[in-house]
Amino acid sequence: MERISATYYIETPFEVESAAAVLAGEQSSGTFVAVPGETAELKQRFAARVESIEKLETVSQPAIPGAVSSHGKYHRAMISVSWSIENFGYNLPTMISTLQGNLYEITQFTGLKLMDLEVPASFAQHFAGPAFGIKGCRELTGVEAGRPLIGTIIKPSIGMRPEETAALVKTLVEAGIDFIKDDELMGSAANSPFDKRVEAIMRVINAHADKSGKKVMYAFNISDEMDRMHEHYDTVVKHGGTCAMMSINSVGMAGVKRICDRRELAIHAHRNGWGMLNRHPLLGIDFRAYQKLWRLAGVDQLHVNGIQNKFWESDDSVVRSIAGCLTPMLGGYQVLPVVSSGQWGGQAPETYRRTETTDLLYMAGGGIMAHPAGPAGGVKALQQAWRAAVDGLSVEEAAKKYEEFGLSVQKFGK
Repeated sequence: MERISATYYIETPFEVESAAAVLAGEQSSGTFVAVPGETAELKQRFAARVESIEKLETVSQPAIPGAVSSHGKYHRAMISVSWSIENFGYNLPTMISTLQGNLYEITQFTGLKLMDLEVPASFAQHFAGPAFGIKGCRELTGVEAGRPLIGTIIKPSIGMRPEETAALVKTLVEAGIDFIKDDELMGSAANSPFDKRVEAIMRVINAHADKSGKKVMYAFNISDEMDRMHEHYDTVVKHGGTCAMMSINSVGMAGVKRICDRRELAIHAHRNGWGMLNRHPLLGIDFRAYQKLWRLAGVDQLHVNGIQNKFWESDDSVVRSIAGCLTPMLGGYQVLPVVSSGQWGGQAPETYRRTETTDLLYMAGGGIMAHPAGPAGGVKALQQAWRAAVDGLSVEEAAKKYEEFGLSVQKFGK
């Protein structure tokens, strides 16, 4: 039978081999004690297998609380474990419960992180992947290859009425923006009911599209209970929208997949809460594994943070995340990396140098909204920054060549 494999970074006060065997047993047919029903035949068919062990360093302090070492040492290793696809079929929630689930509770581990996973080719028959992906999002926004989609976030995040938001959207679309989104804090607020916000914003976007031929993509945050999400989705479709946003860690795998399966709107996957899952070096899940799960669910766009961002994540980690999103999966589909977090045009040259791609949605909130020439100047500055990046110009050279970008450097370059 086909097998699914997962790679873990572990730390344990026990022998690595015995700790790996506990992991495999706990997440398949075994438990803490032998039980009569676990026959040799059953284990042969359903037990997880430890496929490989790569021993790493030994340390004297545990990464997280767990069993106390009797010898004062904690061993670290990369281990690979596999399961028969018969264990959970094509059920993503059960697969995740198997690959992660109770693992983080097991005493034998003072550190455990799911680093990567591999699924068999048969998954392509059951998971169609993104409905739009990079190519489709470019087509929906009219942005040809050669530059990123330039986007922004409505700021203030919450508090504006639909009419005020629509007025800001009008400024942005007239400035040539490609993409705008609700902040993840904005759902259906007391002074901005979802339906009224969609109606006001899409009136502006549709009018601009009729006049100019360019339809800006707006990601409306539909995150809610399941029935309400479908209602919100219908509202966006009814008014001619092209994108819906979900806070994927809050909504959950089954809810996100159900919305993605409708395949009428591009799905913008906001990963807020990501630090809780990833920030500790020996706990949680690495982005390599994380992005594959959400790609199976069918999201079209996925946040990856940004170069020189305002959060904790290193540039190296961001570069790896972008590469992960662009690595073909199950027949070749990709997901559009969303670069965000404290971005302005000044990071564009380094982003392009490190990634060598323009297949990005490059998001700037304050970098556009707080531009000295206003949001319109902010949009122009981002476009100029990426033109300069692709042309191989430095920040200093671009600042001399482009007026709006020069103002950005004066404002944000410190």
